[in-house]
Amino acid sequence: MKKKGSRKGFTTGACSAAAARAAAIGLVSGQVPDQIECLLPNGERVTFTVVDGHCQDNQAHAVIIKDAGDDPDVTDKAHLTADLKIVPGQPGQILLVGGEGVGTVTMPGLGLELNGPAINPVPQKNIRKNVEEAAASLLEENGIEVTISVPGGEKIAQRTLNPRLGIIGGISILGTSGIVHPWSTAAFRACVVQSIEVAARQRQKTVALTTGGRTEKFVMRELPDLAPACFVQMGDFLKPAFDAVVANKIPHVVIGGMVGKLAKMAQGETITHANRNPVNMELVADIAASVGADVAICNEIREAKTARFASERLVETGLQEAFLKALAKHVITTLTERYPGKFTLRVLVCDFESNKLVEVTDAD
Repeated sequence: MKKKGSRKGFTTGACSAAAARAAAIGLVSGQVPDQIECLLPNGERVTFTVVDGHCQDNQAHAVIIKDAGDDPDVTDKAHLTADLKIVPGQPGQILLVGGEGVGTVTMPGLGLELNGPAINPVPQKNIRKNVEEAAASLLEENGIEVTISVPGGEKIAQRTLNPRLGIIGGISILGTSGIVHPWSTAAFRACVVQSIEVAARQRQKTVALTTGGRTEKFVMRELPDLAPACFVQMGDFLKPAFDAVVANKIPHVVIGGMVGKLAKMAQGETITHANRNPVNMELVADIAASVGADVAICNEIREAKTARFASERLVETGLQEAFLKALAKHVITTLTERYPGKFTLRVLVCDFESNKLVEVTDAD
């Protein structure tokens, strides 16, 4: 496994802005620089290397290779490309266009124009600001068309959530600060919330919240009639996900999970990461006792470290199904007490091979 590092990188938005600024200088001076100092959305100015740049016939081209630092970002080493051309008769106008490898927005809910490029609002503003600074003299009498492209972006996008969010044909140009923080939980949390918002704006009535890739595949198999936008990997972010469900007034929620994460939910954890509070094995043992597990087995469970042990131990006594149903019911009780009257709740439980074990609803 690759060791986690702490080196920061730059967003696709920052790299696009740097490429656009370099090309803008090319339009003004006739030569694209080898290096460019770019203004980031957070106010910092950072120097980027331009790996390819040229000018011809009132047009300029510049490429920045994205460095994601130590973050495991699928867009690392992508070639963020800006092609600029002068548009006579439109003084001060900066027209932003999505080129090859930049996705097209086809569904509402992202705060972007339908059928427009998937360039988020902060990067849009940042690109324009850098072009304005670099080409102020040209803009006095002309407009400038800025086309952002990412060669190979359509293939990269297959490894992102873009297809599910209705962004087709490429990646999104993202970033609120311009900086990529390695292994950013903030980025994941924001993606969870945005995915729920997209489902709501598509007028979906149900979201299926899962704790990871295996549980999502399991729930998708169980609920084939739900639209792709309904499935959201919330990971460990239980509270942000449910807060977003309530804020967007989604009436029905399905949780897909395995025993360990469900135990964390049952005990009231709002973040279910393994490195946070341990599983309350006293609670797990009490649930086992409530379905008929004998004292000796319950004591074994109390001394164990994982809820998975309890589930597997109860297979031998024929009590696993009853135990998992009771655990799922406890999850429902915990969440409905926290969000009374806000949604219906259904819990689907699978094993580590994504096989269905039990299903419980709040009506059971």
